[in-house]
Amino acid sequence: MYSDYLCYFCKTLKRYIVMLKKVILLVGFLSTFSLSTAQDHAEHAAVATEQVSTPVSDAEREKAENQEFIQHHVKDAHSFDIMVTKDGHHIGFPLPVIFYDVENGFHSMMSSAFNHGESVVESKGSHYKLFHEKIYKTDASGTIEMDEHGHAKNAKMMDFSITKSVFVILLVSILMILIFTSIARGYKNSLVPSGAGKILEPVIIFIRDDIAKPNIGINYKKYMGYLLTVFFFILFLNMLGLMPFGINVTGNLAITASLALITFLITQFTGNKTYWQHIFWMPGLPWPMKIVMMPIEIIGMFIKPFALLIRLFANMTAGHIVVMSLIAMIYVFKNIIGGVAFPFLTFVLYLLEILVAFLQAYIFTMLSAVYFGMANEEHHHEEAH
Repeated sequence: MYSDYLCYFCKTLKRYIVMLKKVILLVGFLSTFSLSTAQDHAEHAAVATEQVSTPVSDAEREKAENQEFIQHHVKDAHSFDIMVTKDGHHIGFPLPVIFYDVENGFHSMMSSAFNHGESVVESKGSHYKLFHEKIYKTDASGTIEMDEHGHAKNAKMMDFSITKSVFVILLVSILMILIFTSIARGYKNSLVPSGAGKILEPVIIFIRDDIAKPNIGINYKKYMGYLLTVFFFILFLNMLGLMPFGINVTGNLAITASLALITFLITQFTGNKTYWQHIFWMPGLPWPMKIVMMPIEIIGMFIKPFALLIRLFANMTAGHIVVMSLIAMIYVFKNIIGGVAFPFLTFVLYLLEILVAFLQAYIFTMLSAVYFGMANEEHHHEEAH
């Protein structure tokens, strides 16, 4: 009995590690092509703020600074900044910048060359500037032309850079491969888990027995690799997002959309004929109702992954904004009440964010298992009733 259990557990971990590598490659590839919609709104708001005249009071200026700090915390960046001093000095390290210009081809350099948007970079006879974390083509003086809506009119480059989000994804991916490879190797010598296996084995069994089996059924084994990968991937990213370094990977719409897209593709490509029959020609209904239900079911195919990506994105982004807003309120009120009340509220919400980090990983995994189960549901013969 124990040997069978060990054999199954090792096979599960092997499938999990293989799936982990595939998910890493796909998420990293997709996330380099787009930035979050929230980022675009934040950048446009920041541009609009810059175009407004000087604030009429210190309170308004401080409010604008707090908003800019919150926006900087939740959006992606081309350099990894741990903190910024009062005099504007960035403490951190640069990341590789890779972008494509249709006229001059590929360009590569370190993000320190842009000096956080303060410097103009000359490469292959052209000039480029980092403006609100987007790379634009410009002149030697770094001119950025704006339209009436606060959008930059300069040509925007196709960005393939290793941004902060991509860097953290790679870091978490390497960490997960090392941890679970070590756990799988440990089961070759003993049935008793050691090291990280003591903590993670109950979680793996929970995902198998309480998420995969009840929702998918007898075909749950072929989905275990992905379910384990996406659970720990989201969980580790959420926990890193609680660090005060501006790591908001799961609050990036491009990342959550990539994860939801993987779930969508797995669901469609592993669905049986019963699944497709329920979508295009619902059994057990009069044919006029079948025609009515067909577009509804097709729309539902795309609403499900959309709900996945929005739920994860919105919850993680909202949590970061609320926590950072409460911290900013300490500097707005500048009195003993604010100095005591807001740190306490921040601590309480921070504890709530830890719960949300686990909860969102669980919900994403649970709903993915539900969709897989719907795609593998066996046909029930209504005519026999």
